[in-house]
Amino acid sequence: MKTDNGASTSVWMATADMPREGRLAEDLEADVCVVGAGIAGMTTAYLLGREGKQVVVIDDGPVAGGETCRTTAHIVNALDDRYYELEEMFGEGGARLAAESHTAAISKVEEIVNAEKIDCDFSRLDGYLFVPPGDAAKVLDDELAAAHRAGLTGVEAVERAPVDSFDTGRALRFPEQGQFHVLKYIDGLARAIKRDGGRLFTETHAAKIEGVDDQSARVETSDGRTVNARAVVVATNTPVNDLFAIHTKQAPYRTYVIGARVPKGSVPKILLWDTPDPYHYIRIQEGAGGKSGYDVLVVGGEDHKTGQADDANRRFGILEKWTRDRFPMIEGVEFRWSGQVMEPVDGLAYIGRNPSDKESVLIATGDSGNGMTHGTIAGMLLTDLIAGRENPWARLYDPSRKPTSALGEYAKENLNVAAQYTDLASPGDVESVEEIKPGEGAVVRRGLTKVAAYRDEEGVLHERSAICAHLGCVVAWNTFEKSWDCPCHGSRYHARDGHVVNGPAISGLAEAKAED
Repeated sequence: MKTDNGASTSVWMATADMPREGRLAEDLEADVCVVGAGIAGMTTAYLLGREGKQVVVIDDGPVAGGETCRTTAHIVNALDDRYYELEEMFGEGGARLAAESHTAAISKVEEIVNAEKIDCDFSRLDGYLFVPPGDAAKVLDDELAAAHRAGLTGVEAVERAPVDSFDTGRALRFPEQGQFHVLKYIDGLARAIKRDGGRLFTETHAAKIEGVDDQSARVETSDGRTVNARAVVVATNTPVNDLFAIHTKQAPYRTYVIGARVPKGSVPKILLWDTPDPYHYIRIQEGAGGKSGYDVLVVGGEDHKTGQADDANRRFGILEKWTRDRFPMIEGVEFRWSGQVMEPVDGLAYIGRNPSDKESVLIATGDSGNGMTHGTIAGMLLTDLIAGRENPWARLYDPSRKPTSALGEYAKENLNVAAQYTDLASPGDVESVEEIKPGEGAVVRRGLTKVAAYRDEEGVLHERSAICAHLGCVVAWNTFEKSWDCPCHGSRYHARDGHVVNGPAISGLAEAKAED
């Protein structure tokens, strides 16, 4: 499976063949138009279709061609933000609703897999949270007590995780977690959506999204086609339909993943997470090792703010060493990829009506490293909102909520964004485009502006403006993924022609100004 989202290939992309749908070639009417065919958009479309709604889904790439195909596909109620932290921000009741909703999301995935007979390697399994040697184990005590208060009474402390190759030390066992092959799952959703009358269109870019009034909305594509609907769901990882409302309350991070070949059965089928910052997350994908008798050990970590580092090889080296030290049975690293995680300042996704638009426009964003469950929660919650039903999670995930419980994190992230604008006055990465080698990119100063210059493998130079189309930051070259990444809010652009591959920008990099 090839996408424009990056140059790397995940284990899911290498082991699934996602069908391409056609472009939208006519104006359409629908009950709901979903923009974005990742797990949030496709789950929403599926659940709406089951209720008899006429749904149109559009995506500017292939189905699941954005961040969904770059996940590690943990399906969990053990959240990246600890329950004792969620208690501090949302109260004990809020933490309980978070646990309830993520637990329900695991069950909803299982229900859909069984109902639609989707062959996607879904399984229930235990997950284990542990602290690195030398770190205080108090975090485990605090989390155990908070998890129990949140209703997860099956969580228990154990002496160690059941891994023979290294001693995790004391750990918390979270029972009844889940994992699957995400692309096979999304393919099953696509088939069910079409069976129920839904229509899917790929290679279809939403150029304008607007609420006409509280009962109607419209999407205009870059090809001049229009979808008129009673509601629009923007499920594009981060919203592409406004400038400020959400983007000051969440931050983009790149995360790195390796897939290592190990002998079948040499690593137990469990989930593992540790507690440093950045933390590590681990699972097994059975039978994906390229030949019989092997599995793939999937290990992620080494996160950084998008566009604020260009040292992927160093990070992969650290990640591989960390993994080999603990799993010496590794026979080779088969996959290296990266993905983008949107981190809300208070740890939970934003799902509901877009605060800067009419009530007919809804959004799902802020995966916080738990995209599989947050995306499934989005499908469940948005379906209820569109159907006019009460949902007990609506207030918790309300996109209009204020970050008053996380003002320190809010201030830190926005000060970081403000600091990136100093790049407008700095020199370029190189003095001349002649210094750029084939397959490489660099930002070059040209008079009062900056140019994003990429020389392809054939030696042809491609130039675009280096000014992000969202809010005017200077983009940075991503050597590993061969893309232009914005260090402010995470927009990413194609190396050759500058078309947008990640929001919040909705349009590509402008043409570069010619030299005087």
